[in-house]
Amino acid sequence: MESAKTDIDSRLAARLRALRADRSLTLDGLAERSGVSRSMISLVERGESSPTASVLDRLAAGLGVTLAALFAEAERTDASPIARRDNQIAWADPATGYRRRNLSPPGYPSPIELVEVELPPGARVSYDSGNRAAMVEQQVYLLDGTIELTVGEVTHRLSTGDCLAMRLDRPTGFHNPTDHTARYIVALTTDGRLGLNAVKR
Repeated sequence: MESAKTDIDSRLAARLRALRADRSLTLDGLAERSGVSRSMISLVERGESSPTASVLDRLAAGLGVTLAALFAEAERTDASPIARRDNQIAWADPATGYRRRNLSPPGYPSPIELVEVELPPGARVSYDSGNRAAMVEQQVYLLDGTIELTVGEVTHRLSTGDCLAMRLDRPTGFHNPTDHTARYIVALTTDGRLGLNAVKR
């Protein structure tokens, strides 16, 4: 388990460095765009910190990508269109036990990203990144359980089989108010036409 965690942290570190370099952003530049301190970004890029989901979401917002993209691979022409279960990247939030798995084939060019999430009983995960460098459209489909999903000031209670469409342009929060784990699928698409200048910090 420890080696798997180390591997995820190393992959995340390399991916974050690559995304920042692709955008010609310094540590200070990403810190300004994301609201995450320069020292924290440096720790994550060296694989010396296990950031929370909230911190990673702010970094993703500053980079103009989705949270799922931080665990993905760069697109390549020889990527397989199939992602086998055993090869899918899974990551757990150290603060809440919230667990997410990238379902989409790694490196395969597609406008859609699929993520499977397990939200433990009583867990609450909040994302405060309203301003993003790219517009992200998202749909959440409940496979099992119940969650309370807050978008801005509106809270939606979702049960098994329910699906909510939303735009990630305001703070959001996920809460499991029950004593059973909730499981849901998240589908995302990103419109990068807004550009990095859309982020105002």
